[in-house]
Amino acid sequence: MKKGINNDVYNQMQRMAGLTIALVLTGKLTRVKKFLDAAEDLFLNGNYQTRNAVSNVYIYNLSSMLELHHCNIQALLPRRIQAEYIKQINAF
Repeated sequence: MKKGINNDVYNQMQRMAGLTIALVLTGKLTRVKKFLDAAEDLFLNGNYQTRNAVSNVYIYNLSSMLELHHCNIQALLPRRIQAEYIKQINAF
């Protein structure tokens, strides 16, 4: 049972990353900011697995795609998400 719950968190982060990337690519930055704020809230207030999913799935997918498409949204990133984003892009 626990394995399904863990996968659900990771799947939700993957869907959230996909939506965020689609919004960035279509220029809907107000909605992007809401998604990023929600991710930061999950990162700051979630349990270990939620924080891990935000970092390893959401931010990883987001940083990979944004770097690939040369999108610069760092001004929109909340402080903690920006710190994780910088860790991800420096890891490449």
